[in-house]
Amino acid sequence: MTSFPLEVPSLSLDGRVAVITGGSRGIGAEAVRLFRAAGARVVFNYKSARERAESLSVELGGPELCLAVEQELATPEQGRSLVEKALAAFGKIDCLVVNHGIWPPHDAPIDTMAESQWRETLGVNLDSVFGLVQAAVGAMKRNGGGAARGHIVLVSSTAGQRGEAFHADYAVTKGALISLTKSLSSELARDGIYVNCVAPGWVATEMSAPALEHPPTREKIFGTIPLGRVGHVREIAGPILFLCTPYAGFISGEVLNVNGGAVLVG
Repeated sequence: MTSFPLEVPSLSLDGRVAVITGGSRGIGAEAVRLFRAAGARVVFNYKSARERAESLSVELGGPELCLAVEQELATPEQGRSLVEKALAAFGKIDCLVVNHGIWPPHDAPIDTMAESQWRETLGVNLDSVFGLVQAAVGAMKRNGGGAARGHIVLVSSTAGQRGEAFHADYAVTKGALISLTKSLSSELARDGIYVNCVAPGWVATEMSAPALEHPPTREKIFGTIPLGRVGHVREIAGPILFLCTPYAGFISGEVLNVNGGAVLVG
């Protein structure tokens, strides 16, 4: 049984290696900062924001501690490639945070949605996740014994729980991540690999900015959130970090809602 000495709580990940996708901005960048603050070495990917990604790497100790990797994530092969690059750099993976994703901001009714949009969203938000998880699980199974050989946190959305009109492509992928969380937890818990999900609501990020900066849409969004505001990226990154620490040692297969109470009134 895990023992917990009486001490000041510390969310330490000293000696751990984390892979965080979509780490150059928004929730991902904040997660990179928190995981480094907790002592983990971090590998994160970016698609095109090289200057921003390299600046974050330097801010957090340079590539020996925080490695920025240029890697598109739209296919299983690309997901596996990022894991291979992380293993080449740091030799192991203890934590995988699947945070990347796209949300086409324009409304697209299902009867007119372009097939290209549907396939692109599924490729980025789902197909690449298969490759990431597949390769990371193989690496985690090679980790030493102990209470936990690895942690996987998938970032879903309230859209994956209650749907989102005119954004069926996005909602489908986020709902699939919830199902994947439950399936992987049932499969991997016996191997000491914990799989959980964080489901944010509206958060102030670059991706959500077009909607939040449009007054009628903003008013509608705020009306669905009991706390009366959108979230801050740290309010999402913090729970992600928690799920990768021993304080979450009896949590697996969980969907942690971080949405200001929005799903309850959906």
